[in-house]
Amino acid sequence: MNDFSLMDAIECGIVKLPRVPVAENIPGNEMPMYRNLWENIRKDMPKKGRGKGEELDPLKLPTRLQTALQALYGHYEKTFHLWEKDGIKVPPCFIIVCQNTAISKLVYDYISGFFQKDQGGLPKLVNGRLALFRNFDETTGNPLPRPNTLLIDSEQLEAGDALDDNFRSMAADEIERFRREIIDRTGDARAAENLTDQELLREVMNTVGKHGQLGGSTRCVVSVSMLTEGWDANTVTHVLGIRAFGTQLLCEQVIGRALRRQSYELNEDGPGKGLFNVEYADVFGIPFDFTAKPVVAPPQPPRETVQVKAIRPERDALEIRFPRVEGYRVELPEERLTASFNNDSILELTPELVGPSITRNSGIIGEGVDMNLEHLGDMRPSTLLFHVTQRLLYTKWRDPGEEPKLHLFGQLKRITRRWLDTCLVCKGGTSPAQLMYQELADMACNRITDGISRALEGKRPIKALPDPYNPTGSTAYVRFNTSRTVRWETSSTSCHINWVVLDSDWEAEFCRVAESHPRVRAYVKNHNLGLEVPYRYGSENRKYLPDFIVLVDDGHGPADLLHLIVEIKGYRGEDAKEKKSTMDTYWVPGVNNLRQYGRWAFAEFTEVYQIEADFKARVESEFNKMIAKAIGSEARII
Repeated sequence: MNDFSLMDAIECGIVKLPRVPVAENIPGNEMPMYRNLWENIRKDMPKKGRGKGEELDPLKLPTRLQTALQALYGHYEKTFHLWEKDGIKVPPCFIIVCQNTAISKLVYDYISGFFQKDQGGLPKLVNGRLALFRNFDETTGNPLPRPNTLLIDSEQLEAGDALDDNFRSMAADEIERFRREIIDRTGDARAAENLTDQELLREVMNTVGKHGQLGGSTRCVVSVSMLTEGWDANTVTHVLGIRAFGTQLLCEQVIGRALRRQSYELNEDGPGKGLFNVEYADVFGIPFDFTAKPVVAPPQPPRETVQVKAIRPERDALEIRFPRVEGYRVELPEERLTASFNNDSILELTPELVGPSITRNSGIIGEGVDMNLEHLGDMRPSTLLFHVTQRLLYTKWRDPGEEPKLHLFGQLKRITRRWLDTCLVCKGGTSPAQLMYQELADMACNRITDGISRALEGKRPIKALPDPYNPTGSTAYVRFNTSRTVRWETSSTSCHINWVVLDSDWEAEFCRVAESHPRVRAYVKNHNLGLEVPYRYGSENRKYLPDFIVLVDDGHGPADLLHLIVEIKGYRGEDAKEKKSTMDTYWVPGVNNLRQYGRWAFAEFTEVYQIEADFKARVESEFNKMIAKAIGSEARII
């Protein structure tokens, strides 16, 4: 026992040295992403325990969480084989601390394996993504009698279904030793006779890292309430936090689960004579800050509030109406498939998208270590091609309730191979094998499907599906209050609404350009307007809110103005490509094919200093297109 602070204990060497992320290959972040992982993934994680939510898919874990697991696991794998080579009789332990029971079950299934129903309703094994933590035999698919990974949370303990039926026979000696300990401790022989699975599971948890006992072979523990369970394992080498950490005390308590040393033997010779050998615990997701001080927030004066509304009836001539689209209908061919790929078909795997591919872990003192994804380079290209093609076939080429169109597999494989060769770009240490993540695989499938749809433009019309209950939106319905001080007071001759609430200086520049352009008849900012564009980003259905709608007189007369949707974009990430591809391939042609909302087009401006020139060029382009079409029609008549 000692009353040292954590810092004192670390400096004295009486505990392991925790190594936390101090750098990564994503420039500009104030704190490494894996230092405070929860803040970067919390919006994509379940908010309640699994007993209160719907069925969740472990393969839909956020991409950044999957990369964090892979990076920390890659280093664990090296440590595991090093211990094995040195003849250590127990494996190192990897602990994962989760926010709630829904997250713990998702992570547990992802790393250890789970059963998923196929199209016929039969259970099919999806083996764990981290090989050393799998709880199922890779050949037979049967559960391992001694699980490599434990799930310890309230619902799992109550269910008592984490132990295989063969566990009692395989662990008969350890269970008998446990019975004798109960009798010695309590003096009650009956208490040791009928041990429940819950009691055995707790004993496995309590004896992690102890050779010859029930938990001696445990490699990974996934838990919610780590601080309420008995725990004195000294084999913990890696910790991943997937939860909120409100105080530094909580950070220290959780990481304390990994700091018990394996050996307290002093060195007898060499430069470290009389000292302990250094032992490390590598940590992701726990935001240590030993120099944190309380911050006093001074009182703030109240802000001015204004009402943003349509000026009626004075400006009713400037009203802009638009369709409220909830989906698209695309009739894709089932015979000869082709694809047209462009710049928006390119998928760049970068650390910003998937999470840091190289993270430097370092302690206050001692040796640092790099966590990377080198072990993913062992995947064969043919395996990746099959996986992406299969995902494409099963998610994009199958009607609800029907079997996949297997006769198209060969054609889709050909197109997928071309996409992988020409449109997949890996930067910053990322790997093509990360397309095994379901979200990234779905992003690839979206790009490939967009390419196939693009090749059919003009041959098979795409139609937008308006909201059946509220098909049309209008600037006339805008009315809300705001205290935002960054806003633009609109011209009474250019906008139906009195104020534009600005998100950037770029938007203020756009308002200036729009109000001064001779061909602009009206414009509006899409803020509380209701214009939403459904699109798919990875495995998730999302809503995209473009920035502006502009009515442009391109020569068709005041009764047939062009509705130009404008996006002011600075940094253009992968989600921006998905949005633009959806607008160009689905929304704009789909709405135009309805023929009841006028003519629509889409423009994206990325350089603020060229907005005026770009806007003018876009208007002139639409005007020239109209002239060319008219000339073509006259030529055909003659």
